[in-house]
Amino acid sequence: MTLYGVGLGPGDAGLVTVRGKRVLEQVDVVYSPGRLSRSVATEHVSEERIGDLDFPMTRDEEKLRRAWKDAAAEIAPQARDGDAAFVTLGDPNVYSTFGHLRRTLDAFHPDVALEIVPGVSAVTAFATALGVEIPAGSGLALREADDGTAPTGPDRMVLFKVTDAPATHEGLVEAGYDVVYGRRLFMEQGKTLVTEDPSEIDERDYYTLAYAEQADLETDLATAKFDATAQADGTGAGDESPEVRSDD
Repeated sequence: MTLYGVGLGPGDAGLVTVRGKRVLEQVDVVYSPGRLSRSVATEHVSEERIGDLDFPMTRDEEKLRRAWKDAAAEIAPQARDGDAAFVTLGDPNVYSTFGHLRRTLDAFHPDVALEIVPGVSAVTAFATALGVEIPAGSGLALREADDGTAPTGPDRMVLFKVTDAPATHEGLVEAGYDVVYGRRLFMEQGKTLVTEDPSEIDERDYYTLAYAEQADLETDLATAKFDATAQADGTGAGDESPEVRSDD
């Protein structure tokens, strides 16, 4: 049978994909790695079908390896005898805890069939939440900014895990970036906050991200191909008569 890695989206139960919802409703058991993903999953499946897994909040690699090995040993029999799902916020293949489980299963339970169900990632959801447009042709880099780090280089960056916004902000501004911060975007748990002032977001929260753009970045946004001034007085080249309509 199959283990499905299901992306739940950024935290709003309404942003789970139709396919993800269908899988959650059909599998025998749904495993959740934490409180937030569980709260989203239980909007679509009953509590009785949720299997909790214990992952310690630690940087101790040995403890983490044991936790993932134990999780894989718990999940593997369920995925062999029936269908199971492992849910994660965002997308299973983008900055996700599911990657640890997949690699552990590959190493110790290679006979378990895996299938990924993509989810709405913060990589894309941030743009709507922050009111940011990434125009065609733009370059966009993903970076982590834990503990006040301030990565620089690309013209545009999305920074994850901004746990010390004031320190990160100082480094980015010195490097010539304009920055806007978002906390718990599209999440039903906790307060959503969007701000350009790092002092408003100075407490540590793992679910904080930032969008940084070079202040002097010149962007030629694609628009309709006409001159606005000429169009206003009726002299613009390429004017169409009222009878000419586009089929688009």
